[in-house]
Amino acid sequence: MSADDELAVAATVYRYALGIDSRDWVLYRSIFADAVVIDFTSYGGGAASTMAADEWVASVRPLFTGLDATQHTMSNPMAEVVGDRATCRMYMQAHHVLDPDDPASWFTIGGYYDDLLVRSPDGPRGWLLAGVTLTVLWRRGDASIMPVAREMGLRHLGRDGG
Repeated sequence: MSADDELAVAATVYRYALGIDSRDWVLYRSIFADAVVIDFTSYGGGAASTMAADEWVASVRPLFTGLDATQHTMSNPMAEVVGDRATCRMYMQAHHVLDPDDPASWFTIGGYYDDLLVRSPDGPRGWLLAGVTLTVLWRRGDASIMPVAREMGLRHLGRDGG
């Protein structure tokens, strides 16, 4: 394991936040392997699922299109690299804003991501996310803005989300 690999793994995970917050869907897609395991059960219940990366990106795009702003802050990357696989735990806060002039329409979660990455020359820094697990430790604000934002995003993008 090299410091260069650890830094490249962390940079890939940081691009997760950059892609979402800048609504750069090409960048956001570029950090994922073709198939990805998504586990957000601590956020909304349900079960982890494996899906095509294109499907994952398409599924989150309406929500983030409907929000006026987001800021995903990530810190304290703890990357471990073994051969062509890596894990990275990254602490996070995700702030979601429906109306910037109305703090009652803001929703923030805090916790951490546990990510699985695979080495690939196709990744922006040589690594791709193959698994994302979110653990939510706390919530603040009005979570009901999230389905409202998704619906607004679907209307903006057209009902298919594309």
